[in-house]
Amino acid sequence: MGILEGKRILVAGVTLDTSIGFATAKVAQEQGATVLISNFGRALGITKRIAKRLPTEPPVLDLDVTNEEQLAGLADAVREHVDGLDGVVHSIAYGNPATILGGKFLEGPWEDVAQAVQVSAYSLKSLTTACLPLMGPGGSVVGMTFDAQVAWPGYDWMGVAKGALESCNRYLARDLGPLGIRSNLVSAGALKTLAAKAIPGFEKFEDEWEARAPLGWDPADLEPTARSVVALLSDFFPKTTGEIVHVDGGYHAMGA
Repeated sequence: MGILEGKRILVAGVTLDTSIGFATAKVAQEQGATVLISNFGRALGITKRIAKRLPTEPPVLDLDVTNEEQLAGLADAVREHVDGLDGVVHSIAYGNPATILGGKFLEGPWEDVAQAVQVSAYSLKSLTTACLPLMGPGGSVVGMTFDAQVAWPGYDWMGVAKGALESCNRYLARDLGPLGIRSNLVSAGALKTLAAKAIPGFEKFEDEWEARAPLGWDPADLEPTARSVVALLSDFFPKTTGEIVHVDGGYHAMGA
């Protein structure tokens, strides 16, 4: 019997099978959860094909977290498959690599910065509030961050967006706590995901992690991160909220 036995989980932001969202959906199913996944636009077709590679093919929802109409209809869309949700995973981020990444911090235009903040940070609140009618005490929201305590080479405005995400998590923890719902983030190390490929010079991150993480680090192995997300979705962290759990081989705790 798995730690998510009987739980209903929405994983928002699954594209390829090399994504953290996909790995999380897989581990969640292996741990007994009924899983729904989502994507939108041109990526939706890819997600529907990729969904067949999970242990059990899950329903795939059409959800753009910047679309107010789709957010308003999300609860009804979920109810077509399950009668509620016990957990929500926010595995969503976007920043235009041509304008706000790769050393373009001083030149980044507000329109693209605003898009990155809305998609990567504000949408944690948007997705959560859209799911609230489906959730109750014991519910868990888990998002994905990349350590925003420092400035990373090439990460630029996406780093700012992650800083906003981390702050958003704390305020969600404050406001969801009285409802018995937790909100936490997992800060993963450098992983070879679709999002990472959009960051100019990301291979430097991989080299750093492999050299400095005391537990070692494999940038192609998504399972440790997925297992941590699943643990936070479970009942094993009943009084943990507003937290950022690092899953990076210990890199964040090391000095130069």
